Amino acid sequence: MQISYQWQQRMDRVKNAARGIFGGTGDNQPRPKLCPSCGSLVGINATRCHACGASLRFSLAAATRGVSGLFGDENPVTRVLLYANIAMFVVTYIAGIAAGQSGFSIAFSGSGEALYRLGASYWPAIQYFHEYYRLVTASFLHMGLLHIGMNMMVLMDVGPQAEHEYGSAKYLFVYIFSGVGGFLLSAVRGHFAVGASASLMGIIGVLLAMNMKRGGALAQAQKSRLISWIAMTFMIGFFPGVRIDNWGHFGGLATGFILGRVMTDRQAVTSRERQFAQALGWLAGLVTVVSFVLMFAHYRDPIPGR
Repeated sequence: MQISYQWQQRMDRVKNAARGIFGGTGDNQPRPKLCPSCGSLVGINATRCHACGASLRFSLAAATRGVSGLFGDENPVTRVLLYANIAMFVVTYIAGIAAGQSGFSIAFSGSGEALYRLGASYWPAIQYFHEYYRLVTASFLHMGLLHIGMNMMVLMDVGPQAEHEYGSAKYLFVYIFSGVGGFLLSAVRGHFAVGASASLMGIIGVLLAMNMKRGGALAQAQKSRLISWIAMTFMIGFFPGVRIDNWGHFGGLATGFILGRVMTDRQAVTSRERQFAQALGWLAGLVTVVSFVLMFAHYRDPIPGR
């Protein structure tokens, strides 16, 4: 069976990424390699970098480079987050129909049952059933087309800038754990909440902290724009009848701002900085994957009160 040119390209990209993770090359000809951690040129038969000591057979740096190659070299984490949010919106839509929700209402509000089963943030489930994974999965769920549309527009606006400034690994760490901070505060306040906005407020918070450290007209202009966004977001949340969780927004913003104050406001430079940043990124990725596994494992659990 013949395979189209586009699919052949995708398969080659996956193969090359897998070889990169385990230290292979695209052909059988031995050739010098670049260390994925520090970028130093190493020998053909080397198994460890002479400059930084990183393993050339398998390391977090090589794995990070291989995974990033699957989604392109420019803003790979932002792309993955965009795809993941859209995919979960489709899953929510299908689950809502299975739960008896009319397909037309999805433009305005999601199915409460579907959102609960797919991991919405809800304090009783977190407190009494220890379903802590909800603090992560809630960031990938949305109430409707308007909800996800606005959040994805913000993601594509602030995400690439934060990923460029901090690097993909630290950016993913800030995104995931800002969401955790936001939904933890929201849940404690008794809210049933979903949406990427807590994580996005964390990204805005880390960018605000970065620009507060820097001087110059550009940093001042960026800071003013970010503060305007924050003020507008919280003002909308106080409008009567608007279902916006300002507690979640505040928790995400505070978490991101604190991380921005303690982290260096640039990409990792030294080998040690790279290793630390990659560890943070893989920790965030592992926490996310485990959270989704637990969500699917508990998907058919009885809903309290029913």
